[in-house]
Amino acid sequence: MKNPAALLALLIPGILGASAPVNNTAQNPLEQWPHWRGPLATGAAPHGDPPTTWSEKSNIKWKVAIPGKGSCTPIVWGDHVFVAAAVNTGRTAKAEDIPKVDPKMELKTKTPKTYHQFLLICFDRQTGKERWQRICTERVPHEGYQETHSYAAGSPTTDGKHVWVSFGSRGVYCFDFDGKPQWQRELGFFYSRYSYGEASTPVLYKDNLILNWDNEFESKLIILDAQTGKTRREIKREEQTSWNTPLVVEHKGITQVIVNGTTRARGYDLATGQELWKVGGMTINAIPSAVSADGVAYIMSGFSGSLAVAVPLDARGELTGTKKLLWTHKKGTPYVPSPLLVGGKLYFTQANSNQLTCLDAKTGNPLIDRVRIEGASSFYASPVSAAGRIYMVDRDGMSFVLKQDTKLEILATNRLNDKIDASPVVVGRQLLLRGHKYLYCIEK
Repeated sequence: MKNPAALLALLIPGILGASAPVNNTAQNPLEQWPHWRGPLATGAAPHGDPPTTWSEKSNIKWKVAIPGKGSCTPIVWGDHVFVAAAVNTGRTAKAEDIPKVDPKMELKTKTPKTYHQFLLICFDRQTGKERWQRICTERVPHEGYQETHSYAAGSPTTDGKHVWVSFGSRGVYCFDFDGKPQWQRELGFFYSRYSYGEASTPVLYKDNLILNWDNEFESKLIILDAQTGKTRREIKREEQTSWNTPLVVEHKGITQVIVNGTTRARGYDLATGQELWKVGGMTINAIPSAVSADGVAYIMSGFSGSLAVAVPLDARGELTGTKKLLWTHKKGTPYVPSPLLVGGKLYFTQANSNQLTCLDAKTGNPLIDRVRIEGASSFYASPVSAAGRIYMVDRDGMSFVLKQDTKLEILATNRLNDKIDASPVVVGRQLLLRGHKYLYCIEK
């Protein structure tokens, strides 16, 4: 998100406790990263054990070029790796094919005049060979994006039988694992703040496909039937553009959908659309996605300010400034990356910088307080964890493997000759990194 670019590089119940982030994974968790934040929606890979060292000449199982441009994180199911991309064909559009932009929209990026292809690509995880590539649509985008963003910033999602991908204003698409189209939907134009760009990652819960549609006009949470694409519910939101991915959590018989936002972060009852709770104080441009464990949701933002809150999922109503919140933290929170939740601790960087913080998830007390990761530039990718290690990748293609601890200890640093905005993916003994030009599979 984006995740999920410069402003927007967006970017199971049981394992974590009675209430936990939900995905629809079954079978072997070693073979899955079905959602951009992994099998637990926290950034943690509880069964992963990838290498700690690699380079362009070592521990690279395969490396393949990706067409066009994209900053979305890949997803994995078994031997299938899915990634989205957008290709500028360079062909000048006919006048009638150039969309008309709402005159009220304040544009700060250049609107394209060429046709773009929006792609979903499936690779074989063991060989890197392309299984199939589909052009979801070819059209002229209605707005541009900030320089380091892309038209493919939202990750796909899968249940092991189908894969869904959203290009926002360019539509939502469903394919089976052989690449056969199942359905597509147009949801209208998404007008991002200052036309910085979109980053729409869908979330799958049972037969619901959930999308955050926070934009400058008529923001809403959209819930589609995952099998048909038909709208089941739209929940109006008093928000402007945000780029975070919704979090779905089951807690005491209620399925909550948690969405960050500049005005308020909110929790909704998926079954009824009712707003259960809300908390204010987030910064503008709410990009980090919430994480949750043990009946608590952790929500933060960090552009032109800092705030992190711990919301008990039993809470109801307005929580801002009340004792209903378990704790509040006002330093060093992330702008683009989402936090990592693992081992009862939250790891994140200040804004997009190289300063790392670790909080005790129960108390909010800082265990690492804005300690600099030497050698790192800036981060858009969100951190992930596996085998007692934390993997962080900066925008220059430098990766940092940290000990999962309450003090900063760098175990290894690794460089690839590619810039990276997408978050790392851990599947078994493999680490997948999506760069600006290449997709890498790293294995010892």
